[in-house]
Parts: sequence; C-alpha cells; structure tokens
Amino acid sequence: MASAQLAFTVFFFYLLCPTSIIGLWWAETLNQISHRAVGSPLVMDHRSICRKTRRLIGKQAEICRKEPEIVQEVIKGAKLGTGECQFQFKERRWNCSTADKFFGRILMQDRGRGNDWWRNLQDIRETAFVYAVTSAGVTFAVTQSCSMGELLQCGCDYQMKGESPDGSWEWGGCGDDIDFGYTKSREFMDAQTRHRSDIRTLLTLHNNEAGRLAVKNFMRTECKCHGLSGSCAVKTCWKKMPIFREVGVRLKERFNGAFQVMGSNNGKHLIPVGDTIKAPTAEDLVYTNESPNFCKRNRKTGSQGTKGRACNATSMGIGGCDLLCCGRGYKERQVVVEENCKCRFHWCCVVKCSKCTAVKTVHECL
Repeated sequence: MASAQLAFTVFFFYLLCPTSIIGLWWAETLNQISHRAVGSPLVMDHRSICRKTRRLIGKQAEICRKEPEIVQEVIKGAKLGTGECQFQFKERRWNCSTADKFFGRILMQDRGRGNDWWRNLQDIRETAFVYAVTSAGVTFAVTQSCSMGELLQCGCDYQMKGESPDGSWEWGGCGDDIDFGYTKSREFMDAQTRHRSDIRTLLTLHNNEAGRLAVKNFMRTECKCHGLSGSCAVKTCWKKMPIFREVGVRLKERFNGAFQVMGSNNGKHLIPVGDTIKAPTAEDLVYTNESPNFCKRNRKTGSQGTKGRACNATSMGIGGCDLLCCGRGYKERQVVVEENCKCRFHWCCVVKCSKCTAVKTVHECL
C-alpha cells in the first residue's frame, strides 16, 4: 500500500512537470519499489529528489537548490491531492485509482520520445481535476507549514489590522499566509509550462490556477474570545484557509460543470465550444476532449473498467449498480466483517471497544 501511494505521488509530479526533478527521480523510484517487499518503507524526501538538480533550469532548479524544504511541502501537497481525488471519485467509474499504471494513462496516451512526449497528454475532465487538486494541495500544504512555524521563509500573516466596522472584534492571532503558499505553488507547478505557447499549456496553467484559487478565494474568518471565566471581553479574529475537504468538494463541482474549450486563432486564449456558452472564469475547470466511458478495462485510455467494483444496489445515482456497472448487471454475495462494538467510555479519557463479527451483503459489478 505504501509503495503504491508513493508511486502514485511521484507519478503525479512526473506528469505535471515532465522535465522536473520528480521526472528525473521517477525511474529510480519505480526500480526501488520493484525490488522491495510490499509495505517496506521508502521515504520520499527532498534530498533524494533534489540531488539531480544540475539537470534542471529555471525556478524549479532555484527552489530545489535554495529551498529544499519547500520541495518537501510540495510532496505533502501532492499526497493531500491524491487522497482528496480518491475520496471525491470513489463512486465514479474512474475512481482515481493508483493501481498499476492506469492513472498515468488518464493523463497521457503515448509518452513518445525526447522532451516532447508531454504533447500527447490527454485533455479530458479527469485531467483537469487532477491538475487542479494537486495545485490546490501544494498551496494548502505550503501555507499550513508557514502557520505551524515549519518554514523559515514565512510565518503567520499579520497584515490584517484594526477593528471590525461595528467594533465588536479586532484583527489578531495567527493568520494563514496564503499569498506565500499561492506564490510557491505557482512557481513550482507552472515552471515547466509557463514559457510555452499552445493550447495544452493554456489548459495546464488555467487548471493549476483554478486549484489555487479554490483555496485562496475562500479564506474564512476564525475568532477567539478572551476574558475572565470564559467571557468575551476581547475578541480577536484572523484569516484561515478553508478545510481541504471543502476545497475538494468545490473542485468536484467545477469538474461537473467543466467547460469544453478550444484555442483561439492566435493560440493565446481559450474560447468555449459553442456560440451560446459563456467564457470560463479563472475558477472554472477546462478541457478539450470528451472522456472515455471507463466501463471496460483499457490500458491505452487508462480505464480499469468497473468489473468487480462494489456498487449500491438501491441507489439510482452515479455509484448505483445500474450506472457503475454500465448495464452489465451485478452479483450479490455475503461477507463476514469485523467491527467495533459495545464501546464504553472510561475515565479519563479512553474509549474501549470489543470486536464483533457481522455478515453483510455486498454487490459487485459483473
């Protein structure tokens, strides 16, 4: 499990930054994974990734040389994006699975040769979501590390000063430095594509930005009261990032309403397909090609198919057996599961449970 998650995280970056430090490290990492027992530790750290920095150029190389601790936060952000992608798509035909190399095929059809294989990347809705949620994850992870005092380059955001209009509270506390997280995410995630000029570059930059804005544009105000015996004699407030699950939900909504686009005549802009469709905003996700249906296993398109997937026999939604199984039908079987039961609270402060077995009915696609 650990090896699969690690391979997925590295692959995330390999596809997003084809000539980046992650790409240089990818082949070596897979080789290590293939020679280790399942579950054995393999830590992804900035020292391993950055040791080949001499082959990099531009902002990524600079960050790797001067700020390796930022690279470590970038890795954390990718893992955060991985988990959120799998949560948001757990009931869909494509469920962001890390198994084998199917995930990579979602993002690319044919690696090709030399430095131009990135031109064969697919531009479907799923690709747009992956780019956005990864960029959001990096923004979130870097910003959070600032607030926790884990980075020397940043800390709390104290820019907000003064009182509220009605005088009921004042700015204070440790605000999240979202500007720093946003900037570092932009510098790292967009570095390899910013100077190219084609529709794929426009798509990548647009979806990366949509992910960052899903964090930056939805900061919340958090407050705390100060006073004797719990009174609120003084109330201080500060800006905090949204919960990342909320970011994932917001990006999933953008996925559902993603805009199909094409390049303008001069190749510098994205325009919607269809004369009556409004132009996408900076917070919208964009794509050019329709997605495959993901019903059957197909390595070329990255579809694992839905055979054997658990489904909900009583639901008419996307996770219901009718839709998830693509009309092929499903089978029913009984499984024995172990669950916590007879849980009791013991002072202080432990909850102890017994283990009970139960028989459950599960449904699986044919």
